[in-house]
Amino acid sequence: MQAEPPGRTLRLRLDRSALSHNWQALDRLSGAANAGAAVKADAYGLGVNAVVPLLRDTGAHTFFVAHWSEVADVLRYTPPETISVLHGPLTGNDCAYARATGVRPVINSVYQARLWRETGGGLCDLMVDTGINRLGIGMSELGDHEVSGLEIDILMSHLASADEDSQLNGKQLARFTQACSSIPARRRSLASSAGIALGKEYAFDVTRPGLSLYGGIPRPELKREIRQVAQIEAALIQCRNISPGDSVGYNAKFTATEAMRVGVVSLGYADGFLRSWNTGGILRKDGALLPLLGRISMDMAVVDLAAVPHLREGDWVEVPYYLPDAAQTTGLSQYELLTILGHRFQRL
Repeated sequence: MQAEPPGRTLRLRLDRSALSHNWQALDRLSGAANAGAAVKADAYGLGVNAVVPLLRDTGAHTFFVAHWSEVADVLRYTPPETISVLHGPLTGNDCAYARATGVRPVINSVYQARLWRETGGGLCDLMVDTGINRLGIGMSELGDHEVSGLEIDILMSHLASADEDSQLNGKQLARFTQACSSIPARRRSLASSAGIALGKEYAFDVTRPGLSLYGGIPRPELKREIRQVAQIEAALIQCRNISPGDSVGYNAKFTATEAMRVGVVSLGYADGFLRSWNTGGILRKDGALLPLLGRISMDMAVVDLAAVPHLREGDWVEVPYYLPDAAQTTGLSQYELLTILGHRFQRL
């Protein structure tokens, strides 16, 4: 006898209208530049299958992934010439895969430039390191013959401190402008989400928003522009009454001083709800506050149901996931809060 698989006890709701709005806002703030979309890490944890077709239909036509393993999922929804692979090729097989699929590798070193050219060349992107000292050719390598022989679509760099009012931003802008005058390319790109907020002089031809597409606010200038995209809910899997002196969870970190009604929620650190939520973390139900009690465990958290004593097993509670506030509560970055969300959520 066959049966339908049981329903999940975790939900991640994607606000489609908010995601579309965020891309449109970032595209407008990019001035004459076109806004692309960073969809690496499964669209920052929100799901390529939902995010990419929506952004494509909203107007995005340049997409950025990090790993070659991310290409196939994005290719289901957008033509290969719209996809850039940020980590670039390390082997001849990587180059062969890029040509077979039609996606563009981002060349990050003289070695990668040589490898790409020796295996057949073709259209690519090029990353220049202007001060973050991660990926990218150095400023001293701009004139290398391996680099000058590339056919470049997007010449790009990445800002190290765009979320701060740092002197490094202006230095990197000047270095990238110098690189643009030295290396011919069809398009140029410097700004991600925070860089867009620095001003239109950082936008060039293509911007690469990521975090702010998904509700993150890395700079105060974006606060009025960006809407929350991810909404998280978890089911109560048990409700119980405890007495004064009873403790909750591992290591008895919480002990009741009075009779309480508590609820066990199907949410834990395996789902990206880390123990850093224990300090000041709360869940909600219809505006009522449900403080967390004791330690968060792998699959469960316990909340105080005093404000909503009528809740029962199977009812849903909300996890406050407005990213700036959640970052303040947990000490995690807004990027981490999105990308650590686990695979047990039903993505709606």
